[in-house]
Amino acid sequence: MSNSERKPRPRAFRLQGDETVTTKAKPQVIEPDVDVFAREAAELVDGMTGDESAVAAAQANGLLRRYVFSWGGIFFSALSGLISLGLTVWAWNLVEDLFSRSLVLGTIGFALAALTAVAALVFLTRELLAIARQNRIAKLHKLLADAHSADDGKAAREHVAELCKIYEHRPDMARARAQVGDYVKQIIDGRDLIDLAERNLIRPLDDQARREIAAAAKRVSVVTAVSPRALLDVIFVAGQVIFLMRRVSEIYGGRPGLFGFFRLARSVGAHLAITGVVAVGDTLLQQVIGHGVASRLSAKLGEGVLNGLLTARVGLSAMAVCRPTPFVAEKPPTVGDVAPFLFGDKSKS
Repeated sequence: MSNSERKPRPRAFRLQGDETVTTKAKPQVIEPDVDVFAREAAELVDGMTGDESAVAAAQANGLLRRYVFSWGGIFFSALSGLISLGLTVWAWNLVEDLFSRSLVLGTIGFALAALTAVAALVFLTRELLAIARQNRIAKLHKLLADAHSADDGKAAREHVAELCKIYEHRPDMARARAQVGDYVKQIIDGRDLIDLAERNLIRPLDDQARREIAAAAKRVSVVTAVSPRALLDVIFVAGQVIFLMRRVSEIYGGRPGLFGFFRLARSVGAHLAITGVVAVGDTLLQQVIGHGVASRLSAKLGEGVLNGLLTARVGLSAMAVCRPTPFVAEKPPTVGDVAPFLFGDKSKS
């Protein structure tokens, strides 16, 4: 059989020399390997850094602020000293005048003055101890954040042990405190140790703080919606905000006194000023728009929702500045997490 009579081979069996096939080779794209865990860790560290910078600035402006070495501190110290001196001179003259009138009146006046002095001394001592306790928690927050960022095992063990000492007088935290104490004795990385301390020791406190914030926001929203006078709204909201800040501080071990509360309020106000636009922008604006119809139907209903949201934001700021550990293992709560009922989500409330 001649070559011309041969049947053409199937294309699958043709040799390279039988037919020239022009095909354009596709370039091979090699995708780089992406470490998902490293990316998530970097995002977590970046988010924590932003949150911690706001908390650090707020604490430095309030809880850790040193008023003695400022002109405002000198002014208030001198003014309070002058007032105390005036009251002392007045009480001394009063007692002398009572003694000149009658021995019995003088004795009673002296006893009352001495009792007042002792009560003032006890009050001042308690205030100083409360301020020292707040400073201790605020400093521990910063030290734990630095140790977690640097993954310093030695510093983490030291500061976590100090964290356990803060709650050594609370029986409800004895089990968690003992568990974290066992973790301190084990060979664990500094970052993991702080995460374990946050999950076991601070998470139950977070749950209590969230419940307090939710209850305060609900009370404010309901009372504002049914209150007939704006003045009553202002008084009630102010009282609830003060109670909420004190309660959140007590949950985390602060228990502020009178002067300590002023420092706490200054820190909360600074935190709201720093994070208010970012934190409220994605929740408050959506809520106001979402309740636009309800606001048109009832202005009081809209005011109740708005006041409830603002109360929740104050509670979250108090939670951030009073917390002895940074948010590292746990996600910082939002308004929607603590007060979902304000967003019409009944499943979470």
